[in-house]
Amino acid sequence: MTNPTEDDLKVIADQVWSSYLDLDGASPLVPLPHEKPVDDVTASVSVTGAWRGHVLVSCSEAAAKHVAAALLGIEFDDVAEEDVADALGELANIIGGNVKSLLPEPCALSLPHVHVDGANGRYPSVTEVCHLEGTWMAESVTVTVLESTADLAGAPA
Repeated sequence: MTNPTEDDLKVIADQVWSSYLDLDGASPLVPLPHEKPVDDVTASVSVTGAWRGHVLVSCSEAAAKHVAAALLGIEFDDVAEEDVADALGELANIIGGNVKSLLPEPCALSLPHVHVDGANGRYPSVTEVCHLEGTWMAESVTVTVLESTADLAGAPA
């Protein structure tokens, strides 16, 4: 079984940004390593089934507001906190669905979870499979795929 790669994430991110967030091509996600990525807000979906893990989308609060404005078709200044949670959760769901298409079947996605103040320490017993760091509209954005390392063989069904 092959895990998703950073190249896979770049292709997925390019497709998602051009389809949902950057329709006119003026503000693409630019892959760039950051010295210290900003992850004020993180949205995640969990993958269960033949492959187990998580797909995370982390970004600054400003980038999250830009996501909400783009996805919901509203002005940046009109974006409410609930809009940020809904939109970033949907973005994680879209990217997670694309990552899931690369994984062995059967797999299912959870509903998205949105965490303010990042996601450090929220995912025990995982290993990073790949990640993509970039900037969008001069703000930090990171997409990360984590695979579960917990042995569930002895867990009740």
